[in-house]
Amino acid sequence: MGNFEVNILIKHFGVICVSSPAIEFHKKLRGKISVEAKAKINSREDLSLAYTPGVAEPCLEIAKDPKKVYDYTMKGNSVAVVTDGTAVLGLGDIGPHASLPVMEGKAVLFKEFANIDAFPIALDTKKVDEIVAVVKAIAPVFGGVNLEDISAPRCFEVEERLQELGIPVMHDDQHGTAVVVYAAVTNSLKVTGKKMSDVNVVVNGSGAAGVAVSKLLAGVGFDDAKQERVKDIVLLDSKGIISKSRSDLDENKKKLLVFSNKKNISGGLKEALSGADIFIGVSKGNLLTKEHIKLMNKNPIIFALANPTPEIMPNLAIEAGAAIVGTGRSDFPNQINNVLAFPGIFRGALDAKAVRITPKMKLAAALALASSIVPTKNAVLPSPLDKSVVAKVAEAVKKQAILEKVVRE
Repeated sequence: MGNFEVNILIKHFGVICVSSPAIEFHKKLRGKISVEAKAKINSREDLSLAYTPGVAEPCLEIAKDPKKVYDYTMKGNSVAVVTDGTAVLGLGDIGPHASLPVMEGKAVLFKEFANIDAFPIALDTKKVDEIVAVVKAIAPVFGGVNLEDISAPRCFEVEERLQELGIPVMHDDQHGTAVVVYAAVTNSLKVTGKKMSDVNVVVNGSGAAGVAVSKLLAGVGFDDAKQERVKDIVLLDSKGIISKSRSDLDENKKKLLVFSNKKNISGGLKEALSGADIFIGVSKGNLLTKEHIKLMNKNPIIFALANPTPEIMPNLAIEAGAAIVGTGRSDFPNQINNVLAFPGIFRGALDAKAVRITPKMKLAAALALASSIVPTKNAVLPSPLDKSVVAKVAEAVKKQAILEKVVRE
């Protein structure tokens, strides 16, 4: 973690800068991305080719065959980063204007890691119908859509309603997180000598990330009986374990019981962790204790992913007997960061000319990520700065898209 992170204090939904490097950085740049023209206009001939009259020719070709838009324009290498500003990092609902630095940052990561041209689209609406309508309306420009920092449950409906758009659409807070967590679990089990099919998992947090992580680990959406999946998953929300015994569950949470909490356990974190092998926290900091970890099976795996404060600090988890501890922070070993997933997933989807991102494409990404390192206790995933990971993930995603035939003809 850099000095700018150390010197930021998050209080409620505001950010108070104890010192100013991050503020000065952003003020100096006035935006972290810009448009750079590939076409250079140095002569009348250049102008006539890039604009009128020459530009009419590709326009007419595309009008005759819309698929040629991928041959003559930026569409095939561009992604819209779309948000409504309702679930921004650890800051919550701060609105579209305040979300813009994060969306710009996401666009920078797309370019730096996968050479994809991404553009921030911050929408001043929280209505699902309006978000869906806007994304559909701007889709002709883009080859893919990365939904970002949209709160649950609207994020689920927005993503679902955009799946038939004809271009890859993925909510990164859900599936990027799921991919990196699945890879981290896979490699942690290698280190601890446990099998996926034997472990019980506790996921604290039933929002976008928690649900997606649980579904991927449980094998939801896979018809292949050979696909490895965990023995059981117990999810918790702010009121405790999600179980059939509760009468306050909405329809979205009731659906989770189709694949989770097979023994119908009730209670809170203490009851959930008794006999568990893996804890995955995607909720809030300082809610897991050493006593909780001592309730778990031998050599438990702890992924405390709340930011900036983990559910438990790594040193405390290790003192309590944890075999492997991961967080979302860069100042501790085993950083679990979405940048290891989404650039490669979209690179592979764009290269394959995929029309959607399927569960098996996400699984292929996770397995490729896991196989890109020989895991150790303190390094179950590659460094988020390892740009070689993108090519491996992209190739796996591309192959799977072609195998499933979810590509443009």
